[in-house]
Parts: sequence; structure tokens; C-alpha cells
Amino acid sequence: MASNSLSYNDQGDRALGSESTELGQEATAMTSGGGFRLFSADYKKNEDLHQMLESNKDSLKLEAMKRIVGMIAKGKNASELFPAVVKNVASKNIELKKLVYVYLVRYAEEQQDLALLSISTFQRALKDPNQLIRASALRVLSSIRVSIIVPIMMLSIKEAASDLSPYVRKTAAHAIQKLYSLDAEQKEPLVEIIEKLLKDKSTLVAGSVVMSFEEVCPERIDLIHKNYRKLCNLLVDVEEWGQVVIINMLTRYARTQFLSPWKEEELLDGNNEKTFYDSDEDQNKNGVAAKQPYVMDPDHRLLLRNTKPLLQSRNAAVVMGVAQLYWHIAPKSEVNIVAKSLVRLLRSHREVQYIVLQNIATMTIQRKGMFGPYLKSFYVRSTDPTQIKILKLEILTNLASETNISIVLREFQTYVKSQDKQFAAAAIQAIGRCATNISEVTDTCLNGLVYLLSNRDENVVAESVVVIKKLLQTQPSQHSEIIKHMAKLLSNITVSMARASILWLIGEYCERVPKIAPDVLRKVAKNFTNEEEIVKLQILNLGAKLYLTNPKQTKLLMQYILNVAKYDQNYDIRDRTRFIKQLIVPNEKSGALSKYAKKIFLVQKPAPILESPFKDRDRFQLSTLSHTLNTKASGYLELPDWPQTAPDPSVRNVEVIQPVEEQLMPVGKLKGKKDNLGGKFYSDSEEKEESSKSSESSSESDSKNEDSSSSSSEESSDSESEKEKKDSENSDSENNQAKTKSKKLDSASSSESEESSSEDSSESESNSEPDSTVKQKKEGKSAVSVAKAAVKQEVSLLDLLDFSDVSTPVALPKPVMASRLATDLEGLSLSSTAVIDVTTPVFVPAKSYSLLHRMSGKGLGAEYHFPRQPCIYNTQMVSVQITLTNSSEKEIRNIQIGERKLASGMQMHDFYEIECLEPGASKTVSMGIDFCDSTQAANFQLCTFNDHFSVSVQPPVGELLLPVTTSEKDFRKEQGKLTGMNENSTAITGSPQNSSCQAIVHKVVNMANVGVVPSGQDNIHRFAAKTVNSGALVLITIEVKEGSTMQLSINTEKSVIGSVLLRELKSVLSQE
Repeated sequence: MASNSLSYNDQGDRALGSESTELGQEATAMTSGGGFRLFSADYKKNEDLHQMLESNKDSLKLEAMKRIVGMIAKGKNASELFPAVVKNVASKNIELKKLVYVYLVRYAEEQQDLALLSISTFQRALKDPNQLIRASALRVLSSIRVSIIVPIMMLSIKEAASDLSPYVRKTAAHAIQKLYSLDAEQKEPLVEIIEKLLKDKSTLVAGSVVMSFEEVCPERIDLIHKNYRKLCNLLVDVEEWGQVVIINMLTRYARTQFLSPWKEEELLDGNNEKTFYDSDEDQNKNGVAAKQPYVMDPDHRLLLRNTKPLLQSRNAAVVMGVAQLYWHIAPKSEVNIVAKSLVRLLRSHREVQYIVLQNIATMTIQRKGMFGPYLKSFYVRSTDPTQIKILKLEILTNLASETNISIVLREFQTYVKSQDKQFAAAAIQAIGRCATNISEVTDTCLNGLVYLLSNRDENVVAESVVVIKKLLQTQPSQHSEIIKHMAKLLSNITVSMARASILWLIGEYCERVPKIAPDVLRKVAKNFTNEEEIVKLQILNLGAKLYLTNPKQTKLLMQYILNVAKYDQNYDIRDRTRFIKQLIVPNEKSGALSKYAKKIFLVQKPAPILESPFKDRDRFQLSTLSHTLNTKASGYLELPDWPQTAPDPSVRNVEVIQPVEEQLMPVGKLKGKKDNLGGKFYSDSEEKEESSKSSESSSESDSKNEDSSSSSSEESSDSESEKEKKDSENSDSENNQAKTKSKKLDSASSSESEESSSEDSSESESNSEPDSTVKQKKEGKSAVSVAKAAVKQEVSLLDLLDFSDVSTPVALPKPVMASRLATDLEGLSLSSTAVIDVTTPVFVPAKSYSLLHRMSGKGLGAEYHFPRQPCIYNTQMVSVQITLTNSSEKEIRNIQIGERKLASGMQMHDFYEIECLEPGASKTVSMGIDFCDSTQAANFQLCTFNDHFSVSVQPPVGELLLPVTTSEKDFRKEQGKLTGMNENSTAITGSPQNSSCQAIVHKVVNMANVGVVPSGQDNIHRFAAKTVNSGALVLITIEVKEGSTMQLSINTEKSVIGSVLLRELKSVLSQE
């Protein structure tokens, strides 16, 4: 007993010394340590609690209250003890009183009548000298939900709002919400209290009062104007819960008070699309007024700058709040900085992961490049729950592009084999979406899905059938073989959705499989009564379509099906049967619709669009409950649209009280005359003045510094600089100079500390202060210059840390390092099993491509070709030679590469500048371009002294390869590893003269930079190469069959390159 009391008293003393300790936390602390046994069920029975609470000893009452709080913490009902507990509310023991208040906060709403008896006690406690008691009394008073005491609550809140303790003012802000929910008619006086508390300088109060503002009067934006800069500057020091509330409020505020930073980027994109012959002068002549360039409001930049450090917060809600703020109000070029912080949150608990992944999934739909460098962070782990796996799968699908589709598909192939059936089905659907979004891999994905049809798992087969059905609708004429293959699998598939999909495909494209369709109808007609409802409906559709297109073979079958379905137990099937019979079987009763039966059944259906389920979620603000549920939740506030015209920024200026400065100025002058120092820039009196002003109104001074256009600050700095010049001319004695040096050192150090402590000083002031000190200290000695350098260095460090403009991090090195690592790993894995070395090119074509026509280039013409030589600048770059020709009569000077417009991940090494190109002269230069193993064009500007021309280098797929040499055995071994989705094949019909070995080799090496692999068979030709960027193997096999037909197969991890190369080679080998 004594040990428990001692531990409690120790903890109570610690709690009293902290202003931010919550009563709930105190109660937890009181029951920890020696009092932990209070939570055990066999400690004591609760029958003696009444006697202990009515005892005259405070120690027994304390012990009883500890046990009662322990019961509440365990979830047990202790409301029957309310009369006995409420008697002790007037106890003089502080520890006992705090525990009683904890109990009353919990049960005051349930036992309102008994709680009302203690109203006078609570009112007296509001004037207790202990701040925790005052706050607890207000908390209990606001928890009594009786409208009779509303006036008492209002008076108590008004008094607490003016309390000297920030903890009590914080409690008052919380009580405002409770009172408003009890009586909404009290809104006007509550708004006045909120306006008063918004001016509070304590970080403890800021979050609570903003929460009250959001609950009571979120439409009163005018209350925020004067406090906007203060809230931005205090944001870093506010508690985490308050940071989340303030960030959400400031996001809405910024959307109503600042212009959209996205318009400037849209304007730049529009200017880039101007035609070549358009000029600014022509636009002005036509009366098109030039739009003024966008300039970000300093207060807008202040918000972005002060929230950026919170991306390092340990609280996931704070990081998510900053991320949504940047997403909704930051320039698009600066949003990328939140990506790394969001990826860091994926290491947290699964509940946090779920919310973060949902928001990332929404972001990746609009901006793929934002999370492109972190692709591997979204790989699925075996320990992830199903919902996390599906969200990661969604993000991977959104991030898939031509450059990384091979990596993504390789991951999906692994996911299909998962034991989690729901996840495996989602992976197959993701493959279908990739095939729809990226046309280069459509055939590859189809082949992979057809390969899955032979899987042993019925669910995998069924989902593959459904996805194949959707894909075939895009180009059915090219895939009749797949439809036939699926028809053969119908007897083995038992999943109803898959069977229905196959029957729909056969019925929709019955004219392409005229021999198989009637036989399929015959088989399903036998088992019609045992099929599922969805399958029966598709059997009826199939029969109707075949009856209209092939009545000779299917007329009797269809009559049988209609007779059986007419008596089915399901009324939908019976109704569909009657409808189809009247529509396709003409009789006397059939109306005019029977004439249009073919148009109704055989009309061409639009191909389905496979879209992300997160496509429409961007209508809700990120990190909100409405976004998570994808429906508007109660209390959700719509994010307002950007204003068309900029609101007045002067509403955020804070008035500076001038009379205080005027009264204090003579003191500094008198002191300056007394010390005979001649009015220094930093005098002692002014330092005291500044320190007192900063302690009294730090937020106002911060906002004044943030407003660079403040006239009062400029006038004061001008007057002080004039005094400085006059006084420095009058100082003649050496003694005074020595004193001046010491004073200047002190003032420099003080100014240095002031510079480091002011987090929100504007850049203009931070630059002007060192300049003024330079003018002031021109005649000083080395010690003064050292202090001056310290001040400058401190400012520059602060600028680098906090005050620099937000810039988009360059994410290029990561893919480069990843690709190099992949190349090294491939080399290590191949070195022990296969010998594959890069060799010299077999053939170098002389074909060149036009880069710039001489007419468009004003006499400057340019052509480029690929020498098929290793690039001297970087092994991952493709070597490109450019021939420049001057067709004009004047010399062309300063030919060089200008602005680049490269896709994400691409790099380029420029050629050296050509100083002068004489008329009629030509010059060949070399450059390197890293195309990232894609056929995307490298866009850049070719500049001269007077002009600049937009040009592009479009690489043929064959020039993205390096030839390699290997043995036939190693070729087959590597080919065996690249099957399924990594294999593309097609049949080619050519002329007999093109089927010879020499003709095939010549056409292939002319089209692609590949090496010839020795073959032991005359009718099989093999070629091998590596991609320049990642070093992925590309294996080509051409098998010549009878009748001048050839089978072309390409095996590679790079699915896009494989698909494009297959199409190009097929075209070349088919030509005569």
C-alpha cells in the first residue's frame, strides 16, 4: 500500500510539472509500476469500494479510485459507484481530485442528474491555482450533456480562453466543439472565442483551436487571414495531432486564396506546341494578348516551405497530410518530393500500408513518373495480406510502361502461381490491363494467357478465359486459332463464368469458326439442364446466333434447346426463351422485330475498356475517409476550386503597433550619447527592444518579415542606415574605435543568433542584412570580418536547409544503377553456365535518316545514321553520327545541342559545339543517346547562333541491340529460360528465293544488329544479341519449313522489343 502511494506521488509530481500531460495519460501512469496489479481480476473484490470511498482516510480513497480507474481501463462498468465517487469531487487532495475527474469525464454523460449536483464544485475548481484541476473541471463540465447548463458552460469557456495556462486554453478549445454539438445556436459567441484563441501564440493551443474552427465555422476563412503566417511558422512545433488538423485546413485555405500553380505549366506546354512559322510578333498582330507569367505568392511558398520538413515526421498521418497538401496545391514539378516519404511509410503496420497504398494508387493514375524509381518497393511479399497484395498489384499495373513492362510481366507471372486464389485472379486481370494499355505487348500477353489455359488450377484457367475474351474483342480477326483452342477446352472447364465466356466468344465470332460452333452447341445442348444459369443464357444466345447464320445444321438443335428451356425453373431463362423464339422463329404472331433479328443479335459490340478502380477516386481529397470508402462520408468538406483572379494578399498583413517603437527610440538615443558610441546599427537598447518584441509578439514579427513589401520595415531600415553613415563620420578617437569594434562583435554575434532562430525570414531580408553589415564594417579589422563571415555562412546554411525553392529530385541515377546491377548479375549467372560475348557487327548498313531538312533549317541540313559501334561516352548509350551540311550562301556559327525534351530515364551526351560551318561544307559529329531499351524518340533542339530547331532521333528497334556470339548449346539453354510471355512467334510465307540461307541472314543482319549463331541444321537459323541499356538477351530463331513458309520466334525479357522486332522482321522476310 505504501509503495503504491509512493510511486503514485512521484508520478503525480512529474505530471504537475508538465503542461501538456493529458488526464488519461496520468491515469495510465498512476496505474503502472507497482499499481499494475490493480488490473488483475483476483486483486480484491469490488464490494468494499463503497466503504473505502466513504472512509475518512485519503489513502483508502486513493486506493479505491485507482482500482475504479483500473476497472474503466479494462472496459468494466463502474457507473454504479457514481454517487460514492462524486462526493469526493470537493476533496482537498490533489491526486484524489484528479482521479475523480477522470472518472467523471467518463460517466458524466450517463449520470447527468447526479453530475448536476456538483456544478458548483466544478465552478469553484475553475479558479483553482492548479492548472490541471482547472482544465479537468472544464472538461467534466463540458461532458455533461444537459442544455440547462449551456450558459454556465459558455461563461466557463470564456474565462478559460483567457487563462494564463496554455493547457487550460487548449481544454477550452476542446470544450467549444462539445458546446456547439449540444446547442448550435451558440455559434456566434463561440466564433468570437475561436477568433480570440486563433491569435494565441502557444503551439499547445494551435491544433485544438483549428479543430474547433473546422467543426464550428469552416466557412469563415476571414478568421485565418491574420493568423495564416503565424500558423505556418508554428506548424513544425505543434503536436502531431494538431499538425494534421492545421495542414488540412491550410490546404483548403490555399485553394481559395492563391492562384493555381498548374496553369503556368499548361501554358508552357501550349507554347511548345506552336507551329514552327508562328512567332510572338504574329500573335500580337492578330490581337492575341500575351498572358502574364505566373508568379507564386510568397505566402503560398511559405506554406510549401514550412510543411516540407514534416515529411520526415514519425507520424504517418502527418506525412500523409503533407503529401496530400503538395498533391493539391504545389506545382506539378515539386510534387515528386513526397514520393520517397510515402514509400517509407510502407514499412509500417499493415493498416497504415493499406491507406498509403490507396492514396499512391490514385496518384499513379495521373503521374506515373512520380513513383517510377520506386517500382521495386511495390513488389508483393508472401507475408502481405490479400488486400495489400491487390493494392500493390494495382500500383504496378499503373506504373507499367514500355520501358519496364518486361519487369512487371515477369513479376505477374510469379503472382499467377500464388496459392491465394483471389490474388492470382487479380494478377491475371492485371496482365489483361497491361495488354490493353500497352499495344506493343498485347500479343505477348495473349500468348501468356493462352499458356495459362493448360494450368491445373481451375480458377486460374477460368480467369484467363474471361480476360482473353475481353482482349479478343479488340482484334478478333487475328486470333481465330485462340478461339478454336478455347472451344476444345470447354469440356474440361467447370467454372461457370469461364464456360459462359467461351460460349459468348464462339457465338460472337461464329462466322470465323463455322465448323466448330455447331459442334459446341451440340455438346452443351446435351447437358443444358445441369448447367448454371449464366451458362444457360449464353447457350440460348449461341443457339440464336447460329440459327440466324447457319440454320441448316443448327435448326433442330435450337428447337430442342428452346423446348427444354421453356420449362426451366428460373423465370429469367423462361422469359429469355420466349423472347428469342418469337424473334428468330417467324410465324403469324411475330411482329416487325423478327425482320431485324440479325441486326439485334449480330451487331458489332464495342470492345470493353479495362480501367483502374481508382480512376474516379481523385474527386475526393486524398487521405480522407471519403477517398478510402470511395463515397462521400458525413462531414466531408469539398476541396474548393482555384480562384480565377488572385484575391488581395494584403489581408494577411499584420498591423505593427508603432507607438511602442516611438516611445522606446529616445531611450536608445540617450544611451548612445551616454556611451559616446555615436548611434550604432545594433545598440543595447535596440537589442532589448527587439528581444522584448520577439517574446511578446513573435508571430507578428514573423509575419512582418515574411511580407517583403512591408513599408514600415523599409522605412526603419532606411532611417537606421542614415544614422549609421552620419555617426560613423563623427567617430574620430581611437578609444571610441576600439569600443566600436567590441560592440560590433557583440552585435554581429547577436544578429547571427537572431538569424538562425528566425525560421520564416524572407529571402530579401536575409540577403539585405549581410549587405548592410558590409557597408557598416568597411573600416573594421580582421576580427570584424570574421564575425561578418560567420553571419553570411549561417544565412547560407539556413538557405540551403529550409529556405531554398523546392525542386524536383532527379531520379535518373537509380534506374541506371539498377540496370548496371542487373547486367552484372546476368554476367555472373551466365559466366558459369554459358559463354556469351559481345562481338563486332556482322553488317553495318549505310542507311541514313533525315534529322533536319535544309528548307526547315534555313540552309542547315542534318542527317543521322547508326554506325553500330560501342559508344565511347557510355556503354549504355547508342552511338549516333550526325552529318551537318550548310546549303546556304552564308556561314553558320555556333551549332550545338540546345534544350532537351527526353522521356523519363533517357540520357544524352552532346557533340562538341561547331564554331563555324562554311557554305557548302559538311561535317560529321558523334553523340550518344541512352534510349532505355525503348523505341521512343529523343527530342531536342539543334541550335545555331540565330535560330533553334526542334528535331528528334527515332531509333529503329534493331539499332538498340549489340551482337553477341555463343554456341548452339548455350543458345538453346538460354532459350529454354525465356518461354511463356517472354516468347513471341509467328508464321511467315515468303518466296522461294528468300528462303535461302544467304538471303535470310542478309535480311536479318541488315535490319537488326545481331550476331549469327552456328547451327547444325540447314533449315534453322539462329541469331543472338543483347540490349544496349540493360544487357537483356534477344534470341531469334527462324525455321524454314516446306512450301517456303518460315516460323519466326523471338525470346527475350524485353517484351516491347520482342514484339516490335517480330513485326519488323516479319515485314522484312515477307518482302520479295
